[in-house]
Amino acid sequence: MAKYFYKLMSKEFFKKDITIALVLALIFSIFASLAGFDVKCEELRQNILRLHIVANSDSQEDQALKLLVRDEILKQSEGIFHNASSKEEIELITTQNLERFQSTAESVIAQNGKTYPVKVFLGKAYFGTRVYEDFTLPAGEYEALRVLIGEAKGKNWWCVMFPAMCIPAAGKEHSLSEAVDSSAAEIAENPKRYKIKFKTVEIFSQIKEKIDKIRNEKT
Repeated sequence: MAKYFYKLMSKEFFKKDITIALVLALIFSIFASLAGFDVKCEELRQNILRLHIVANSDSQEDQALKLLVRDEILKQSEGIFHNASSKEEIELITTQNLERFQSTAESVIAQNGKTYPVKVFLGKAYFGTRVYEDFTLPAGEYEALRVLIGEAKGKNWWCVMFPAMCIPAAGKEHSLSEAVDSSAAEIAENPKRYKIKFKTVEIFSQIKEKIDKIRNEKT
């Protein structure tokens, strides 16, 4: 009887070991697949330059002002970035023209009877998963030309400066494939195929963002 019991127990434990092994293998395969997906997401993050304009508040007046600032900056951008062919080149040109963008934003704000201060700079910013017409960009940190109006507590407006997806450039059509390889561009241009992965990447990005904030507060 005792021998039968030990034999039965060993079979049950063996079955449990197999189940645990299968679950672990499944988890590992999911993370391996997600890791490959995030590599392509990181390629998008590293090779795209965004324009990010944040309104003073969500009032109708402040939101309208934000769009007026946007319009003037985009008009200037068309001439400034006309011959730029890489992210590095457009970043350099952006840095060289920060004062010009600053003056443009200040002028628009003053012309509309406001005295809001404005900060214009090139820097990293965290973005959640964002849908933009024909493509979706994954959550994470991106380099961006940032225009913060007043208290910068209102809804923001953003677009892609490189490739020139939001800058009218003599009728030329631009695509993400100018900045990243075809597999990374395919992910952004076909987000419905990767809906769950996009959401998972966003969750991990949010956790990382919170951890980084805590670390920065301690230092």
